[in-house]
Amino acid sequence: MSDLATSHHSRMGGSPPILKAVNITKRFGHVQALSNVCLDLVPGEIVGLVGDNGAGKSTLVKCLSGVYQPDSGSIELNQRKVVLHSPMDARREGIETVYQDLSLANELTVASNVFLGREIYRQGLAGRLGFLDFPRMRKEAETYIKEIGIKLPTVDIQAELLSGGQRQGVAIARARAWASRVLLLDEPTAALGVRQTGVVLEIIRASAQQGMAVMVISHDLPSILKVTDRIVVLRQGKVITSIPTDRASYEEVVSAMLGKEVVV
Repeated sequence: MSDLATSHHSRMGGSPPILKAVNITKRFGHVQALSNVCLDLVPGEIVGLVGDNGAGKSTLVKCLSGVYQPDSGSIELNQRKVVLHSPMDARREGIETVYQDLSLANELTVASNVFLGREIYRQGLAGRLGFLDFPRMRKEAETYIKEIGIKLPTVDIQAELLSGGQRQGVAIARARAWASRVLLLDEPTAALGVRQTGVVLEIIRASAQQGMAVMVISHDLPSILKVTDRIVVLRQGKVITSIPTDRASYEEVVSAMLGKEVVV
């Protein structure tokens, strides 16, 4: 692991990790979801986190994004320990996450969902009285949606009226708009078609090129092999291996996920 990490960091320009998980352990009753997980994310890199169902992928993401607090271990951001008590804590630190359930408010419009919790108030007295700047939020939401490449009839449509792919696009647009340091994507292409998947992969690349650390959790191994710099394999709550993508094959990744030897 250390040799792989050192090699990877040298290829990424020697940058220190922006986000680091150190011996993260999480239990739910008698079930140990994570066991001493160590993981680091470097600015400008894309890491693929893969594993079979129940491997602990989503639990790790929720620990890194403040939904869960680890039972032991620590999280470091820019080489300082941080305690993320909630997703709002993570967002304040520049960590944005797209969860599998998307976390959209169905009754709100697309524009309102993009700015949920970050509403823009009107200038002057109206803003101080609590009036929101809906035209500005609408215009900026349209820009974010356009960048993602998801076609919507209007950003004034309620989220509950969107297709699965459109809802995924809105969630990704929101995270991409606000992430400043780290972008965590849990199954970002699960509900998307081929064209939309290609657009999302381009957004992931663009995010990394702008200096963000990106982690993608996905069962879509062809996409993981196409877009990532490094692949981390979780099995039964433990990190099994970390492989530079340019040295990995589909068969090797699957075998690591399942705990089997590669048959040549």
